[in-house]
Amino acid sequence: MDQSIKPEIAEKILQLEKKFKNSGQDLGSYLDGLLHDKYLTYWDYIHLDTLLSLQIPRTHFPDEEIFIMYHQITELYFKLIIHELKQIIDDKLQNAEFFTKKLDRINRYFRVLINSFDVMIKGMDRDQFLKYRMSLLPASGFQSVQFRMIEIYATPLIHLVNTKERGQFSEEDPLEEVYEHLYWKSGATDIKTGEKTLTLKQFEYRYTPRMMRIAHQVKESTIYHKYLELPEKEQNNVQLINAMRTFDTNVNINWLLMHMGAAYRYLNKDKGEVLATGGTNWKKFLPPSFQRIMFFPNLWSAEEKENWGQQWVTHQFNTTK
Repeated sequence: MDQSIKPEIAEKILQLEKKFKNSGQDLGSYLDGLLHDKYLTYWDYIHLDTLLSLQIPRTHFPDEEIFIMYHQITELYFKLIIHELKQIIDDKLQNAEFFTKKLDRINRYFRVLINSFDVMIKGMDRDQFLKYRMSLLPASGFQSVQFRMIEIYATPLIHLVNTKERGQFSEEDPLEEVYEHLYWKSGATDIKTGEKTLTLKQFEYRYTPRMMRIAHQVKESTIYHKYLELPEKEQNNVQLINAMRTFDTNVNINWLLMHMGAAYRYLNKDKGEVLATGGTNWKKFLPPSFQRIMFFPNLWSAEEKENWGQQWVTHQFNTTK
């Protein structure tokens, strides 16, 4: 039996010996482990059985499972988006090509989410939804911390302040003070009493420390800041500017419009409206033209800012006619 080792294999063995030299074990020990290791399977690699066991409806209505799975899929895409945002923030190359490549990925993820929202708008029975939603109180999609993290990674907190108070703050103000005036807090405030809903109280109790920690970490290195730090030539890159504007509109207009469509499909009625889960004030909270949140206000003209999200009126008409 020919026991000779091909030169390219011998070279790889030498490289492996060098790699594991300082690990406290010799290469032979690692090879023993490789011999005893099981072949990797698809279902083990992605933990398929665990993944498919995570849908646990609270009621007997079949469409609740659709509701659960779509939100889980959304959170996985949010995780992918955060994964790319972190790479932009950590990047030291300072070139438009890398920046644009990552933003293109992020925009692709949001495009998938936006295009798939028909699953929520048209893919569930309205009567079933209005019944099983009562078993979910006070839980709400409002409590998605990953979406708030996307906002915090993308832009300074002052850009996320309630539109009526935004002019009162600057980047020099303490983050803790600015945080108390973020726009989404007004969306989970009781319409009649002006007090925070239980939904908001639960969310703040669980996630405020994490969000503030991230806000401090990226205080001067959000995506907005990273763009301003680029050399002037890189800042003027047309592909990069378009990618940033697309990201802004995907998150702060298009994504919200999809939620508006779902809200009108399931919560609107001829006389008044059904309150959103958790008591969130969706008619005042969701329309992008009301909040006018922009991650990169420096990339928009005065006219564009003035007309920000105005197409929600047309969208409302189309979803309710």
